[in-house]
Formats: sequence, C-alpha cells, structure tokens
Amino acid sequence: QKALINRQTDAEKTSKVIKEFLMQDKILIVDDEQEIADLVSLYLTNEGFQVFKFYNAADAWSCIQTENLDLAILDVMLPDMNGFELCQKIREKYQYPVIMLTAKGEGIDKITGLTLGADDYITKPFLPLEMVARVKAQLRRYKHYNSGTQTDDVITYSGLVINTKTHECTLNGKALSLTPTEFSILRILCQKKGEVVSSEELFHEIWGDEYFSKSNNTITVHIRHLRKKMDDSFENPKYIKTVWGCGYKIEK
Repeated sequence: QKALINRQTDAEKTSKVIKEFLMQDKILIVDDEQEIADLVSLYLTNEGFQVFKFYNAADAWSCIQTENLDLAILDVMLPDMNGFELCQKIREKYQYPVIMLTAKGEGIDKITGLTLGADDYITKPFLPLEMVARVKAQLRRYKHYNSGTQTDDVITYSGLVINTKTHECTLNGKALSLTPTEFSILRILCQKKGEVVSSEELFHEIWGDEYFSKSNNTITVHIRHLRKKMDDSFENPKYIKTVWGCGYKIEK
C-alpha cells in the first residue's frame, strides 16, 4: 500500500511538472548568429521560459504556425528572409509582442521595425540581462492588457472606442488594426485626457523598465504610426497632439 501511495505521489508530481511546462511562456528566437541565439536561449531558459530557437526564417515560420507563442525575438539580418518581412508576416495573423535585434547605429532598422509592427528593439551588442528584462516587461504588458482585469472596459472619445477587455479598437465604426504597443499608447492617452504624458512616462508605463534615454525614439515612431492608422494630422491633430518639449496629449 505504501508503494502504491508513493507511485501515486510520483505520478502527481510528474503531472504537475508537465502542466507547469505547458503553462510556460513560449519565446521564439530567430538569429543566424548562433552564439547570440544560444546565449539568449540559455538566459531565457534559466528564467523558466520555453524557448524555440532557430537560425533561419523558414524554420521559424513553421514553428510560428504550429506553436502558440507568447513573444518573438527577431534578428533583422537573416540568410533567407530579413526580420522585417518575418515581422510583417507575424502581424498579419498574430498580436503577441515582437522584439527586433538591430545592428549598432542602424537607426533606420529601428524605425522600419517599429513601423511594421514590432513592439521594441534592442541594439547589438546587448547585455543578456537587459534582454531578459525587456522580454518580461513586454509579457507583463501583453498578458495584463489581454487578461480582462481592467475595471473600465470601454473608453470612448470622439468616435474612438477602445475596449480594454477584448483589446479591440474602432474609429467611427471602423476597426483599427493596432499592435499591442500602439493599443497601449492610445489607451493611456485616452485615460489621461487633458493631461500631457511624456515619452518617458509612456515608455515606463508600457515596458515597465528603466532602459529609457532621451535619444530613444521608440514612442515617437509608434505615435507616428498611430496617427497614420487613425488618419490623424501632425499639423492639425484631431486626436493626438504633440506638446513640444513635454510629450503628447488628447484634449478633453
């Protein structure tokens, strides 16, 4: 009887481990520089993530279509398809966060990636712990704003309807296809109607980390992309107004 109880206990432990493994956040890494991919994979695995690692876009795309991923890390330079194209293909079907890896000094890569739907970028060379912090910040934001835990589910403003529970947004009855970061920026500005919100404040509230510098133009690019999707004007904005030297606001 004691042996039977031990076997049952072992089976329960095994079942628990399997369930915990299946519940792990699934991270995709695509980088043809194997040393970088292996290093990032090692750090993320040690943090408890389930990692899918590939050195080319073709194998990564097969994984994307079969696995229920939570976040993707894409290098810009890949041997068979650049990371921008892969990011664009992901955005056609999926809304989970995408982090781009760009070469040092390639500012145009950062802007292009954000425009195509990436949520963040990291410049090589980078500290592995910074990568882990960025991944965790993106997942916190993505999981939180898709969990339906907000008390005010619907925000409305001048034809704009933001549903924080379903993560849907419409403008004058027409659905807006927003990335998680664009959705978060618009939500924050609408919740703080009449207040000026700085780029730094937006950055910290969305990513929840300290990696912000005055030269960081991530928020600027996302705002530009948001305006384009909303058919809003920089010179005569109906929705998002730039307050020079301060930040952005949506009038009451």
